Amino acid sequence: MPENTGVPGPWGTHPLPRSALPPVGTPDLRGPARFVWWLIARQPWRVLRGALFGTLWMVGLVFPPYLMARAIDDGLRAEDPRALTLWAGAGAAMAVATAIVSILRHRTMFLVRTDAAHRTMRVVTRHATVLGATLSRRVSSGELSTVQASDVLRIAHILTMTGPGVGSVVAYGGVSVLLFTISPPLAAIVVLGVPVLAAVVGPLMGRLHGHQSVYREHQGRAMALAADIVSGLRVLCGIGGRSHFARRYEERSREVLRQGYRVSETTSWFHAVSACLPVVFLGAVTWVAARLAVNGQITVGETVAVYAYVAILILPVFFIIEGASSVIEGLVSVRRVLDLLTLEPARTGSGRDLPGPPRDAPMVEPESGVSVPPGLTTALVSADPGEAAAVVDRLGRYRVSNTEWGGVPLRDVDLGEVRRRVLVSDNDSHLFAGSLREVLDPHGTHGDGEVRAALRVAGADDVVTSLPDGLDSPVEPQGRNLSGGQRQRVRLARALLADPEVLLLVEPTSAVDAHTEATVAERLHTARAGRTTVVAGTSPLLLDRADRVLFLVDGRVAAVGTHGALLTERPDYRRLVFRGASDQEDGRSDVAVDDTHDEGMPA
Repeated sequence: MPENTGVPGPWGTHPLPRSALPPVGTPDLRGPARFVWWLIARQPWRVLRGALFGTLWMVGLVFPPYLMARAIDDGLRAEDPRALTLWAGAGAAMAVATAIVSILRHRTMFLVRTDAAHRTMRVVTRHATVLGATLSRRVSSGELSTVQASDVLRIAHILTMTGPGVGSVVAYGGVSVLLFTISPPLAAIVVLGVPVLAAVVGPLMGRLHGHQSVYREHQGRAMALAADIVSGLRVLCGIGGRSHFARRYEERSREVLRQGYRVSETTSWFHAVSACLPVVFLGAVTWVAARLAVNGQITVGETVAVYAYVAILILPVFFIIEGASSVIEGLVSVRRVLDLLTLEPARTGSGRDLPGPPRDAPMVEPESGVSVPPGLTTALVSADPGEAAAVVDRLGRYRVSNTEWGGVPLRDVDLGEVRRRVLVSDNDSHLFAGSLREVLDPHGTHGDGEVRAALRVAGADDVVTSLPDGLDSPVEPQGRNLSGGQRQRVRLARALLADPEVLLLVEPTSAVDAHTEATVAERLHTARAGRTTVVAGTSPLLLDRADRVLFLVDGRVAAVGTHGALLTERPDYRRLVFRGASDQEDGRSDVAVDDTHDEGMPA
C-alpha cells in the first residue's frame, strides 16, 4: 500500500483521511419492494443464516409435542421405561438445542436489522451531500429528521420477515404435515384456516396502510414547521410573530391529532381482529381434536400432541400477522425515503467532467463582469447583498452560469474537483453536532495547534476559552449553544482550516464588533496571502484590507479599484459603505449584548 504522505496547508502537512467503512453500494430506486430486496441482497449470507436459525427455532418448537406423544404412547401406555427415558431425553435435548438456536437467531437478526438501518442512513446521507445546497430548499429539516429518526428503523424491521418470518411459514407447513399423519380433517382445517384469516385481515391492512401514509405526511409537515419555529424563535419574538406561528403550529397539530385518531382506530381494529381470530381458529382445531379423541379416532398421546401443536401454532401465526403489519408500516417509510433519494441535484454542470485548470488560475463571471485574479483578495460590494451573494454562488457553481476558470468553462469541470478546490462559506453553512474540534475538523486531519491557529485568524479564541472543555466541548446542531457571533467565527475558522485554493466568503464578520472585525480583517489578509480569496460585503474594515474592490450596480461591475480610490471617485460607493458601517455598528451593539448573554449560558 502506498504511503499516505498527506497534503500541504498553511497550518502544516496533514495526512489524507482513509475511510474505514465498506462501500454502501447503489440502491435500487425502482420501487419499495426492489429497495428492500437490495437491502437483503447486500448481506445475503447473514440473511440466509437468519432464515436458517429462524427456521430451526420454529421447527424446534414444533418437535417437542411429537416427542411428548411418543413418550406417552410408547413409554407410559406401553409401560416401557427405556422408551420413556429415550423420548424424554430427546425432548430435553431438543429444549436445550432450541434455546441455543434462539440466541443465535436473535443475534443474527439484530445484525441484519442494524445493517439495513445503517445502510439506509448512509444512502440518505450520501444523497443529501449530492443535493448539497439545494437540499434545504427541497426538503424541510423536519421531514429529513423524521426520515432519520423513525423511517430508517421501520424499514429495518421489514427484514425481520427474512428470519422468524421464514421460520413461521416453515413451521406452519411442518405442523400441517404432522397433523396429516394424525388426522387429515385436522390438517385440512389448519391448511384452509390461515387463508381465511388473511382474507378477513387483508382489508384492514389496506386501510391501515392508507391512513398511515396520510398521517406520516401531516406529521412531517408539523415537524418541519416546529423546526423552523425553533430555529427562528428569537427573530419571531423580536418582530412579534410568535403568536401567529403558534396558531399555525396549533392548527397543524390538531390535523396531525385527527389523522392520528384515524390511524389509532384502524390499528385497534386490526390488532383486535388479528389477536382474536387466531384464538378462535385454534379453538376450532382443539374442539375437532377433542371430538376425534372421544370417538377413538386418535390416541391419547396424539390428542396431547394436537393440543401442543395448536398451542405452538399460535406463535408462527402471530409472527406472520405481526410481520405483515411491520411490512405495511415499513413500506410507507420506504416510499418516503425513495421520495428523497429520487430527487435530482441541481444541474449546474454540463456532464463533461473535465479536469480543472492548473493551480492559481483566474476566474471570470461574464454575467456580472466580475474577474477574480489568482493570489489576491477581491471584495464584492453591492447595495443589494443578494446580488453579491448570487455572484459568489455562480463562482462556486451553485448556480448555472458561464463562469470560466482558467479559460475552462466551470460547468465542464468535474464537480468533485470544483468542491475540493473552491469553497463557498456563508452564514447559512451548517454546523454539525459534535465536539468543537470535530466541528472545525470533521475528518480529524489537523492537530490542535493548526485548529487553534485557524481559530485565532477568525478571532474565535474566546470561543474555546468560554467553553468548559475547550476543543472537546460539545457543540449542538447548528451551534445552538453558541451565540450568533461565535457561530459566524467558527464557520470562518472551519473554512480557513480547509485551506481551499479559492475561498469565497459572504459577510464573514457581520455579527462581530468593530474591534474584532478589524483584527479578523488583518489576520485574514495575512493568512490568505498568495491565495485567491473573494469577500462579499460592505464592511469598510474588510474592504480596506482587500487588494481590489469590485463595486456592483444592478448586478454588474460598475467600478474597480482599491477601497480608498473608490471612496474618492464614487459618491454612491462612499454613501453605501458609510451607511453600511453605520447600520452594522447599530446591529453590532445588539449582537454584542446578545453575545454577552449567550456566552454566559452553560455549554
